[in-house]
Amino acid sequence: MMPCYQLPISQMRRFGLALMLPVALLGVAFPNQLQTATAQTPRENRPLTIRADVQEYDAKNQVITARGNVQMSYPARQIQATSAQAQYFSKERRIDFSGNVYILQQGGNSIRAEKVTYLIDQGRFVALPQSNRQVESIYMIQESDNDGQTAKPAPQTPPFKRSN
Repeated sequence: MMPCYQLPISQMRRFGLALMLPVALLGVAFPNQLQTATAQTPRENRPLTIRADVQEYDAKNQVITARGNVQMSYPARQIQATSAQAQYFSKERRIDFSGNVYILQQGGNSIRAEKVTYLIDQGRFVALPQSNRQVESIYMIQESDNDGQTAKPAPQTPPFKRSN
């Protein structure tokens, strides 16, 4: 066999294709594995990572659609999310989550809803419930006053009086 540095270019290309074909086929043979996409947000240039069973990218509209076991990590904003589907609209700097959405922020704040829109530039969440249900949010509130001392307990609420 001739050493590869002496092979003509066409034979080297065929050899390279022969090595790459099995790798390419592995990607097609196992479509149920999680697909990962990392989007760069233009102003901060920090990664936003989305993992899902299937992902599509619409280059014309600059929209990433992720479906199935969606997991999002956005370390710059200390946010993690899971849902059935997510769409990242890079032009609008918006992420739409749908289907059993759970969003967790560092510090313990969380949202559970059927649909949540995250407006990246505003740092704002808009959550909608499933029909006949409610959105659930949990906020961790630190109990201290401005001097760093523990706050006094809230005064007792008077009993409810009915008016006839």
